[in-house]
Amino acid sequence: MRDGRPAIKAISWNEVDEICTKINRLNPSDGTISLAAIRWLNDQRISFVLLERSGKVLTTTSPAFPSDVNLRRSQALSHANGTALRIARELITRKFAGQEKIVRNKLKDSLTADFISKLRTDLAIADSSSSIRLIEAQAAQAYWSSWRTVSITYPKKDLPRVPDHWREFGARVSPLTSSPRLATNPANAVLNYLYAVLESESTLAASALGLDPGLGVLHVDSKNRPSLSLDLMESVRPLVDSYVLDWLLAQPLRREWFFEERNGNCRLMSELTVRLAETALTWRRAIAPVAEWLTQSFWKARRVSADRQNSYPTRLTQRHRSEGRGNQFAAQAILAPHRPKLCQVCGAEGVQNRYCRSCAVEVSRENMAQVALIGHSKPKTSKVKARISKTLSDHAVANSWWSPSSLPAWLTEEFYVQRIQPQLRTVKVRQISDALNVSQPYAAFIRSGRRRPHPRHWVSLAELVGVSS
Repeated sequence: MRDGRPAIKAISWNEVDEICTKINRLNPSDGTISLAAIRWLNDQRISFVLLERSGKVLTTTSPAFPSDVNLRRSQALSHANGTALRIARELITRKFAGQEKIVRNKLKDSLTADFISKLRTDLAIADSSSSIRLIEAQAAQAYWSSWRTVSITYPKKDLPRVPDHWREFGARVSPLTSSPRLATNPANAVLNYLYAVLESESTLAASALGLDPGLGVLHVDSKNRPSLSLDLMESVRPLVDSYVLDWLLAQPLRREWFFEERNGNCRLMSELTVRLAETALTWRRAIAPVAEWLTQSFWKARRVSADRQNSYPTRLTQRHRSEGRGNQFAAQAILAPHRPKLCQVCGAEGVQNRYCRSCAVEVSRENMAQVALIGHSKPKTSKVKARISKTLSDHAVANSWWSPSSLPAWLTEEFYVQRIQPQLRTVKVRQISDALNVSQPYAAFIRSGRRRPHPRHWVSLAELVGVSS
């Protein structure tokens, strides 16, 4: 130290290399990429994307394409001539259509689906970007409220190590940031990471077409944020949501795929991030036609009359090349990315049914032991059949003796579907089974909306969820 200032010491390149090596050993997530590697990626028309485990896009590099200044100028003037408003309205309309389909067909929430459908009608007459953002916020609140009670399953051996707040999707807004960033459970963390992959593909698509990824039409311009990429994502987000929802409803998640930081932030392990990054090709195919449509909208609104070119090159889908050869353009099918199928007991991969070979043997032994415990052996099979037959007969008799006049006038089929059915997801399966005197598997079907019970049960279900006229 000299005069309170640190002394400057010159070091050699060998010492710099040794310091970098030590840093890499301390932080294995760091790495290096040479200029020669970047040049090779550019020659091969390969993009490079760097993501954090939290889902933040650190950097993206794409092959250099020629950019038309008239397109960039038209993009910059889109807010003045009304092009930005038309594009924003179309993007959010497509997003609402996808969200309504998910809520109605997969979450069985017709009430929320009807609300989103009404907002689509309101969106058609929105006259400013701020009003579109307000309508989108209302739809998002209703949409994610339907996700709150989606159960997250884990292999049985992982359950003792899984916190309670990890077993449901919960709120989309994180308590750490009052926004979706820094998720506190695995389901939201997976969704954030896939959104980051989609954002990187949107940025690469915009750059390949000669657009400025930071100059948006709906998202407010912000420092160091690709607003146009976030705009492009809106119409494709429901595809990512559908993929994640199908995964959560069909397969368990491994506990070892996630870890929790001291502040409660749920992070992804590298094994899972590799699997999620492999879905990038699917989102690239989905975003390509949207990016080209947006580019054509900007191109048609340009003010250069001397340019006789009516359409902009379709570099992503090669649509113009196919149509120029006299062929009818056919978009590539958007196939769902591969999801690992896990054993529901130990979490092993590569299973054909619900269990791996070793766990299937153990489950079979447990079932045989339970059968032997209740005295259910082959000679007594007729007694079991008789008991099942009596149960079905009792329900049939109760249905035949029930009179529709005993049903309150306000308790109609429409009331049940819109007011009672959505609330059943907050009730446990065992409570429904005890209230209706039905089996738990059938009660689970009633809870999810896959089965609609006999009208004589509607009063009991209305009392169970606390709904009345």
